[in-house]
Amino acid sequence: MSFRRRIAHTHSTGLTRREILQVGYSGAMGLALPALFANRAQAAAAASAAAPPRDGKKMLLVWTTGAMSHHDTVDMKPDAPAEVRGEFKPAATSIPGFQMCEHMPELIKHADKFAVVRSFAHKDNNHLMSTHHVLTGQFQPGAFFDKIASRTDWPNYAGAYDYFRPRHDGIPNGVNLPTFMQQPPLIWPGQHAGLLGATHDPWQITSDPNSADFKVDSLTLSPGLDVDRVSGRHGLLGDLNRQRERLSRSSAGIRMTSEQELAYNILTSRKLADAFKVDQETDAIRDNYGRHTTGQSLLLARRLLEVGVPVVQVNVGNAQNWDNHSKIFPTLKDRLLPPLDKGMGALLSDLSDRGMLDDTFVVLIGEFGRTPKINKDAGRDHWGPCFSGLFAGGGVKGGQVIGKTDPHGSYPISHPYSPEDIGATVYTVLGIDPASEMYDRFNRPIRLNSGTPIAPLFG
Repeated sequence: MSFRRRIAHTHSTGLTRREILQVGYSGAMGLALPALFANRAQAAAAASAAAPPRDGKKMLLVWTTGAMSHHDTVDMKPDAPAEVRGEFKPAATSIPGFQMCEHMPELIKHADKFAVVRSFAHKDNNHLMSTHHVLTGQFQPGAFFDKIASRTDWPNYAGAYDYFRPRHDGIPNGVNLPTFMQQPPLIWPGQHAGLLGATHDPWQITSDPNSADFKVDSLTLSPGLDVDRVSGRHGLLGDLNRQRERLSRSSAGIRMTSEQELAYNILTSRKLADAFKVDQETDAIRDNYGRHTTGQSLLLARRLLEVGVPVVQVNVGNAQNWDNHSKIFPTLKDRLLPPLDKGMGALLSDLSDRGMLDDTFVVLIGEFGRTPKINKDAGRDHWGPCFSGLFAGGGVKGGQVIGKTDPHGSYPISHPYSPEDIGATVYTVLGIDPASEMYDRFNRPIRLNSGTPIAPLFG
């Protein structure tokens, strides 16, 4: 069947001409058109030369926006003074000597499936810089205090993956959901492809998968970053309509350019559209994840991984959800930990049952830790010198704790791991050499990452 015939009758995905601008739900994905993809072919050629393709796994990054307290979750200090140990009690896991917070019962059940690294450290106590540092694996260029998102930033993991592994099959290389980290006028760095350009940005979803009317109306690139690349939905629809008309009139069936084909394929990908139909899951599965934003976002993430999206990030909160400078204990106990714990427990169980865990690298982390000493407002403040992360799947040896901290959880007393090491680990698991070269807008070669993979994670 010719391309022209598909357009004139029914598309190969099963969409009719009338449905061509709709992807599974009631609205179109707000995609910028050919200009958005104009440099992708050039980037693909550069990437191919820089790093020949090799096998790799997928990644789900679960981001605790604002930074989850390590003291009150996975690195508890029950023998420390009251102003350090806090109100929560540690609970035993199936792993000898490994205890977790009593308010994380579902994750406790799955301790054999994940590893905890307790000795992460960096020098920043600022949200934006630290977010960039952990979500890109490199220090933010030009940063000296806090620095909002810029096209001089290092690429995040999805952006770098798209640069080295471009594709044209209608499945994006990266999806972020369900929030965009922004507190006007501040836009958090680490959410886009930075110096590699907007064509490599991950798709951003800003609607709640737990909502009864969840739709994919806002699947678009990160907002507010480049005014010259932002086009409204009406412009998209108009361009596509005009394009469709030209194709229909052409007796030869005008072949779309590669950039147009990419945009078109994304819009008409039945596979991708179906992944967003969370309501097709059984009630039992949805209940297991939890009927809340966190749980249904993790379920959606699993569905996206299943259809081939290699890098998915789930933001647990908007920008500073876990930034608990006051009343940290009731906030964690009543609001933050229950949905995260239930959703993560269900995710690990679900991935394992579906045979997906071995090929899916799961990371639960935030931008830094929280201060050892509880402040006057019964909260904990920013603390870059020490924090923890949880890792599962993708070859990770579960049931282990890596790294040690001092009796107050203030500093690592074993080998400290850096955000650069996180980046090196991520890229290695994804099948990309951390030493690969990329090219900035001035065509200058730059090494992707300067860290060392965290070898103990893999046994």
